[in-house]
Amino acid sequence: MKITVIGAGAIGGNLARRLSEAGHDVMVADARGPEAVAEEVLTAGARAVEMDAAVADRQVIVLSIPFSVQPDLADLLAEARGDSIIVDTSNYYPAMMGPVEAVDNGQVESEWSQEKLRRPIVKAWNAALAATQQTRGLPQGAPGRIAIPVAADSAEARATVMQLVDDTGFDPFDAGVIADSWRQQPGTPAYCTELGLEDLAQALTAADKDKAPATRDRIMEHFGTLTMAPSLDETVAINRSAHV
Repeated sequence: MKITVIGAGAIGGNLARRLSEAGHDVMVADARGPEAVAEEVLTAGARAVEMDAAVADRQVIVLSIPFSVQPDLADLLAEARGDSIIVDTSNYYPAMMGPVEAVDNGQVESEWSQEKLRRPIVKAWNAALAATQQTRGLPQGAPGRIAIPVAADSAEARATVMQLVDDTGFDPFDAGVIADSWRQQPGTPAYCTELGLEDLAQALTAADKDKAPATRDRIMEHFGTLTMAPSLDETVAINRSAHV
């Protein structure tokens, strides 16, 4: 597929590399310019391009940028094909990026994103830590494979992105429509807890929309008290313990 990844940070850069390794035609763009794309991101054939050349004639456009700056890309995405699939990997953390009143008042993050981007989106790759995505992908059928939820209103777009999730080394889980994508937002049992398909299904069902923001903030406050950065395993354990 013709795929563009916008954002060359830990998640975006990894996705660009993994998807190009899987044989896709991948371009990667960053607001800081092509020179900001690390060489390791391009080793499997991905190409660094300018932002204004990133969306023309692309089948899938993955946004791996901070949640709060998504509105800045609305005009760029207006130049994309009408049938381009837009994927959002971001999450809302008000303590880090400032408050978004509509989301604080209960609007689902992905519904807000769709309004600001003026395009339907698929929510994917947001519920796994960057280090998980970089180091714990496994071939299809491998035991212990971690699952990643994928939500979208279009069943066709959801199925397409689920295949791409598989290509990056994770079991895709059909998480339903965007209105239900709050179940994979920060503060929920499915968020960054490294679950397999069966356990992820249970975690999504167990999510509590009203409690999730407070749980998100409590976890972040705990991380702020640590004197050393936790390991990946420690981070996952902390996330899991918030729901015991």
